[in-house]
Amino acid sequence: GQEDTNMLKCGIPLARRLFTPSARAMSLQSLPMAERIKDASLLTLNQPWATKAKQFAVVDPGSGAHLGTVPDCGAAEAGEAIAAADAAFATWKKTTAKERADALRRWHGLIVANAADLQVIMTSECGKPLAESKGEIAYAASFVEFYAEEARRIEGSILSSPAEAKRILVMKQAVGPAGLITPWNFPAAMITRKAAPALAAGCSVVIKPAEATPFSALALVELARRAGIPDGVISVVTASKARAPEVGSALATDLRLRKLSFTGSTAVGKLLMQQASANVKRVSLELGGNAPFIIFADADIPAAIDGLMGSKFRNAGQTCVCANRILVHSSVMEEVTARLIEKVKALKMGHGLEEGVTIGPLINEAGLAKVEAQVANAKAMGAKILVGGAREKGLIFQPTVIGGVTRDMECFAAETFGPLCPLLSFETDAEAIAIANDTRAGLASYMYTKDLGRAFRVAEALEYGMVGVNEGIISTDLAPFGGVKESGLGREGSKWGLDEYLEYKYMMLGLGAP
Repeated sequence: GQEDTNMLKCGIPLARRLFTPSARAMSLQSLPMAERIKDASLLTLNQPWATKAKQFAVVDPGSGAHLGTVPDCGAAEAGEAIAAADAAFATWKKTTAKERADALRRWHGLIVANAADLQVIMTSECGKPLAESKGEIAYAASFVEFYAEEARRIEGSILSSPAEAKRILVMKQAVGPAGLITPWNFPAAMITRKAAPALAAGCSVVIKPAEATPFSALALVELARRAGIPDGVISVVTASKARAPEVGSALATDLRLRKLSFTGSTAVGKLLMQQASANVKRVSLELGGNAPFIIFADADIPAAIDGLMGSKFRNAGQTCVCANRILVHSSVMEEVTARLIEKVKALKMGHGLEEGVTIGPLINEAGLAKVEAQVANAKAMGAKILVGGAREKGLIFQPTVIGGVTRDMECFAAETFGPLCPLLSFETDAEAIAIANDTRAGLASYMYTKDLGRAFRVAEALEYGMVGVNEGIISTDLAPFGGVKESGLGREGSKWGLDEYLEYKYMMLGLGAP
């Protein structure tokens, strides 16, 4: 018919035209990355050090398909990227705030315009459902837009003088070239949440993405280049798991970088902090979490379950702010359990590109083995598997609810990073707070209650950097994201995120005799 004729004119093959959306998604699962997207040039790495390195393979965790290869850089290539950033900083820091803001606005526009490809890239390499990738690309773009606006709000102060002939001035200046190390679970948003404020402040950046998700980084950096951000101001160094430590060490120890920002595991964050301390480099760390999700007796239970589903099962439970320990008042445990099981049974497992899928694969075999080990430990110690509890297929683990969990089980003590929902009972507010704070982590926490006084009292008592009250999704570009205790240092997002890339310089001005 006419539709087929129009498609032929556009060069769309017959086989592709005959596919339903579901069949189209299935067909994509076996293709390399360059054939899954419309603009394969997004995957270009226009940086000289990339040509010198060997290559390593990137795979689709949902299908096991080979997506392509990227340069396997080491310390030498990282050094070249740092040199380029150092040289570019000399010019970039002198640009006006408006020039930097305009560049960021152009970058934001290109991210939005290329969102469809960026979503497919993300789902293909990290496995999250396409709907979640769509949300993350919008979230990633929001940081670029926000810091384009904040770039022109970097202001100094004139302070009260201690003497008639003296003046005190405080100015803010870019801290210097920065190294950014980002994780695989939010491969776009973690880049923009770090790079956008750095660029707005006048810093140049070298990005080291996770080995599982380098294509998202390549695409974002290519769009920044198209937006007119100069060579060297933003660059990327990809590395395999074997070579990642030497690249990370280079970013932490090289004197030319004045700032290091890392999102990832607590163990690696501690190591990088130790390495960076040798030259007193400024460090921002967003590390692991072990979030409590507290449902009090007076909570709106349906709303609490909806909030829990969003917090716990997003990205198959692979986020640092996921609800990890579900604390439920004993009087509502039966209702919470029944409603939760009903919701969990409705989740659809599969490849992230398939229509309607809400639970994709875990990132790798090690991640799946960790969930299996926690489930086995809980069962051995007397907990009951209420739904799920086993591997489905490939790297997909069934969404799981466990009842009768105690504080000595592994799923209580350690961050899961998987679709495992352990239920613990409590009686009093004080007991809930004590259980919630019984961890060395302190990133995100959640509670559901209708009592405003309780909300304030418990929020103030929780040892966490962020508290969601009657909300299961708390991340936004407008708020300061970060943790306390072993969950990290510094904040990202909001106006305070900009301060992470600025130094305060005080100048005393003597006016001399009148």
